[in-house]
Amino acid sequence: MRVRSIAWPVAVLMLGCWAVLFLVGPLAIVFKISFSEAVLARPPYTPLIARSEAGLALQASGANYATVLTDSLYLRAFGKSLWIAFLATLIALVIALPMAYAIARSGPRRRSTLLALVLLPFWTSFLIRVYAWIAVLKDEGLLNAALLALGVIGAPLAILNTDAAVIIGIVHAYLPFMLLPIYVAFERQPPDMAEAAADLGAGPIGTFWSVTLPLAAPGIFAGSVLVLVPAIGEAIIPDLLGGADTLMIGKVMWTEFFQNRDWPVASAIAIVLLAILVGPVVWFERRETRRLLERGS
Repeated sequence: MRVRSIAWPVAVLMLGCWAVLFLVGPLAIVFKISFSEAVLARPPYTPLIARSEAGLALQASGANYATVLTDSLYLRAFGKSLWIAFLATLIALVIALPMAYAIARSGPRRRSTLLALVLLPFWTSFLIRVYAWIAVLKDEGLLNAALLALGVIGAPLAILNTDAAVIIGIVHAYLPFMLLPIYVAFERQPPDMAEAAADLGAGPIGTFWSVTLPLAAPGIFAGSVLVLVPAIGEAIIPDLLGGADTLMIGKVMWTEFFQNRDWPVASAIAIVLLAILVGPVVWFERRETRRLLERGS
């Protein structure tokens, strides 16, 4: 009992330190930079608090937020990123649901093999996987070659350097993050729930839609968040598969940081993006928690 009483405060302390070092601290630095002004110096922004003969002076400016929230470039980038990330998340969900259900209902030996196949892409570099899609999707790539050989198309399809290529890359890269939480939700469901529904006259499809799928809602929510959040801020996939004309906020942020050296505007973009994501996620999480508590009571 004494070991448990000591372990709990230690775990809370370690989690708190982790959050401060790798979440709160970096966010505070980015938030501070977002109120600065870009300058040709090192670091490339003005200090938030400046020393003068009169003492310390706060020189914060909200001009960066005004720029991000009014400039059509950033607004279109936010809208395009949300749309592409939403479509990619929806497609990943449609693919992951039957896969997760099949794995959860398979035997123990086959289940281990199938889970290993799901995790197999993580054994390869993320960058190499994205580059591989270039060889598949380009005009003379494997996909067009196969379709031409089968007579499905008469001319190569222009897939690379389009939004479709970006969505394909995102779905492939983040599909395991969608599949695994849904698999866990299916695997942990007690079998007597489905049996009870069958005894009451529900068929296989009715049981799945009325019992199995609602019970897997927490896993679906977790998987959707794990795909949607990084997909909105994705920069590598749009740059390699979407081409120069693809306008996504992660790519715009990268350009502001490393090419334009405008760290204050890039930091303001990051804070606005965080605000856009946190609100709906927290609301939906509380809604699902309340729904589960009401169902449990």
